[in-house]
Amino acid sequence: MKTFAHALLNRIEFPVLLAGLVIAGGLWGFEELMEVARASTAHAFDTEILLAFRKAGQPDSPIGPPWLEGAMRDITSLGSASVLVLITAAVIVYLLMIRRPATALLIFVAVAGGQVLSSLLKAGIDRPRPDLVSHLVNETSFSFPSGHAMLSAVTYLTLGSLAARFLHGRTTKIFVLCLAVLTTVLVGISRVYLGVHWPSDVLAGWCAGFAWAMLCWLVARVLQRRKAVTDSE
Repeated sequence: MKTFAHALLNRIEFPVLLAGLVIAGGLWGFEELMEVARASTAHAFDTEILLAFRKAGQPDSPIGPPWLEGAMRDITSLGSASVLVLITAAVIVYLLMIRRPATALLIFVAVAGGQVLSSLLKAGIDRPRPDLVSHLVNETSFSFPSGHAMLSAVTYLTLGSLAARFLHGRTTKIFVLCLAVLTTVLVGISRVYLGVHWPSDVLAGWCAGFAWAMLCWLVARVLQRRKAVTDSE
């Protein structure tokens, strides 16, 4: 049995194993957070973290200097549907121009599929926005999971992994992927700072987004290995 397990691990490449762990961890985390979202009362860590972004006794006043609120609005726009659609469309058009239609299709399916999945999850769980603090931006959709956090993870990780394939040097690849993760994290934090999401909404968005992005990456990898998608089409 040990010999079989050792041989199996030798056949599985580390990136594939890591992607599988991210998917499994993301699904487990999302399921746990879904129980928090469905509870009749807000979880203690949700309320404590949300209030930590407000001045003591002033739920309408965010912490930090005056410019920080504007900066958070700018950061949160990086996860808005309009910005993500614009970035994705620009990349798809570029890929079509350099005659990589299959790669363009994979990116479209990953991002569009993430959008559909996010909408279905929001409608299915039906969690209202937090009313513990004032909202610093206007939102009308349901709260769980955070669409900004989820779609940022899907879009930036998908594009980051794509860019890393064409870059030379491990350091450059790591930098691009870290930048994608950092952008996703900042967008999620901005949603809590602006008071439009519970922290568990953002965590669930990250879990679902990372899992979906890694699943799409694995599918693309399998298709490449079977030569359904090539680097030079």
